[in-house]
Amino acid sequence: MGEVIAVISGKGGTGKTTVCAAVASCLAAEGKRVLCIDADIGLRNLDIALGMAELPVLAFTEVLEGNYALADATVHPELPNLFLLTAPSRALGQKIDEKAFACLLKEAREQFDFCLIDSAAGIGDGFRLATESADRCMIVCTPDPASLRDAACAADLLELRGRGNVRLVVNRVSPRMFSRMELTVDDIMDNVGLPLLGLVPEDPKVVLAAAQGVALIFAAEDGAAEACLRISRRLRGDYVPLMKL
Repeated sequence: MGEVIAVISGKGGTGKTTVCAAVASCLAAEGKRVLCIDADIGLRNLDIALGMAELPVLAFTEVLEGNYALADATVHPELPNLFLLTAPSRALGQKIDEKAFACLLKEAREQFDFCLIDSAAGIGDGFRLATESADRCMIVCTPDPASLRDAACAADLLELRGRGNVRLVVNRVSPRMFSRMELTVDDIMDNVGLPLLGLVPEDPKVVLAAAQGVALIFAAEDGAAEACLRISRRLRGDYVPLMKL
């Protein structure tokens, strides 16, 4: 039985989608069968981060409405174990059927080792849709105080809703920033109140990969790519130390 992981953030601009795509790519590259669902309706970008922007990609709403099967999800051109269902490009005022979405996730557990949902930023309807039926949640934030506060709010809301197994990923970290802010990893975990799943360094190759239209793991082996590989292995239950920055 596979596992559904909601990748969320308390605010926009944290690099949530990039982390989601990179971790999914790493899982697929190491032999896991992975489904990505872009749940950021109207603002979808997961296809770009995965290097699939030029492909005709099926929207998850088409599966919910019975027009297509889950097996019709778009296959990554370089990673045959990686599949994508995108978000509809425009909401058109439609309300997503949460029960039907939960059924889709149940089916995904049966067909895939991992299903990663790229949630809309914030704690609105997209947040609820992504987290309500997830097995685990991964909150992505940056080290700045506003992002940490928003991550803490998201964590508190998940706790109120009885969602367990929540972990934190801190993105765009630089040693210089830590020293200037007089901030430690322990400080971050204390501020947000969550165990740390991974640290991802600030890395210009992330932008380069997007500009080249390829997944991050095909543009680099170190930096952010290495950090996301470590996160993917920790998700699998392997003992892997946090990346040293």
